[in-house]
Amino acid sequence: MRRSLYLAAAVLALSTASAFADDQEFPAKLAAHAILPANTIIPAPENAPEHLRSSGKFTTADRKRAEGLGTVPGKDGVRPTGLSLPFDGQPVQGFSGIKSMGDGTFWSLSDNGFGSKLNSSDAALMLHHIAFDWDKGTVERKKTVFLTDPDRKAPFPIVLEGSDNRFLTGADFDVESIQPVADGFWVGEEFGPYLLKFDAEGRLTDVFDTVIEGEPVRSPDHPTLTLPGNPAAKNPVFNLKRSGGYEGLAMSKDGAKLYGLLEGPRYMANGEVEKVDGKTALRIAEFDAAKKEWTGRSWLYPLADGGEAIGDFNMISATEALVIERDNGAGTADKACADANAPKPDCFARPAKLKRIYKIEMTDENVGKAVRKVGYIDLMKIADPDNKKRQGGGEGFYDMPFVTIENVDLVDDSHIIVGNDNNLPFSAGRAIDKADDNEFVLLEVSDLLKAK
Repeated sequence: MRRSLYLAAAVLALSTASAFADDQEFPAKLAAHAILPANTIIPAPENAPEHLRSSGKFTTADRKRAEGLGTVPGKDGVRPTGLSLPFDGQPVQGFSGIKSMGDGTFWSLSDNGFGSKLNSSDAALMLHHIAFDWDKGTVERKKTVFLTDPDRKAPFPIVLEGSDNRFLTGADFDVESIQPVADGFWVGEEFGPYLLKFDAEGRLTDVFDTVIEGEPVRSPDHPTLTLPGNPAAKNPVFNLKRSGGYEGLAMSKDGAKLYGLLEGPRYMANGEVEKVDGKTALRIAEFDAAKKEWTGRSWLYPLADGGEAIGDFNMISATEALVIERDNGAGTADKACADANAPKPDCFARPAKLKRIYKIEMTDENVGKAVRKVGYIDLMKIADPDNKKRQGGGEGFYDMPFVTIENVDLVDDSHIIVGNDNNLPFSAGRAIDKADDNEFVLLEVSDLLKAK
């Protein structure tokens, strides 16, 4: 009898541990689906310089200026996406961070433009106040705020340095995550990586370099880094890969603290990436919003096997948060290329496998250690019994086979919102030969949200 009780207790302990392990999957159900078409272009502000009237002029392979609109075909690898650059205006694309305002509206932002400093000097940086008509499946852009630097707060010469209004571009900052506050917006950035503050009109007020454990964190795009004039001399030191900065920026429920989550791992002095428990780990750094300084506290986010980056990050309680984790694949396995090393225009070279939203717990007790991953939902197999999807998926399910999914936040006690960054016009994960739209979904995920 006693042995049976011990066995029962052991089984219960094991089942309890596995039920809340980081590989525990929870169900997700599609509640609504809205789409902003890929080719959504708006004019630059009337007071913007001529340089911003069109965008994508520097996306040619040889970096020469494209002289005519629509003369540079957009491609995802070797696959044409059906849209061409330059655009006549500024694309409302690349939604890369979202925050629910609690009234049915959301703030989001377009990222740096066309993927790098070199090709995005004519991409205007902007934030968007948006709403959704879930019944019609449409996205309403209520307001767009273009970002500027009239008070010369950027610690380097911006692209439009000598202009009257000093609009910021994708060659100045790579804005990727957002937290609206009473007097403006906090924005996480990747080139520095920097933490940025803007007022309600989009004017830059503060720029903060990143410091973790007393050490500056810099990507190869940090403006203080320059190549030496002598090729035999040492190259400048940086400890973060390009595009590895603040893809996620969360805020405590009381607004006192910000939490910046790096997209990529820091590199250590020995050339190895930072790890925890044998897994590649990304840092979550804490910032005091009132004091405007880093607190010195941080946590480690361990990537799952197959995970390569995070997409967005928002707190849902005092100690719990949602994180998008993903691989770099796009498209579905049924249309995979026979040889990934010899991709063709009619197949996906590297289909999507790992696209998840994790619930994590970060407490005072695990400062400096790994966050606890409570469990996840799989964005490649979302239940759709009521056929709410407007495109994608299959019989009884919806999927998000996009390379970058970069928007997640809590909507209510049982629903979250999720959206992709379509990297216009370069990403085609929904279809072989069509640029991805901006898709937003409302997901019912009660079990994940209640899990402890």
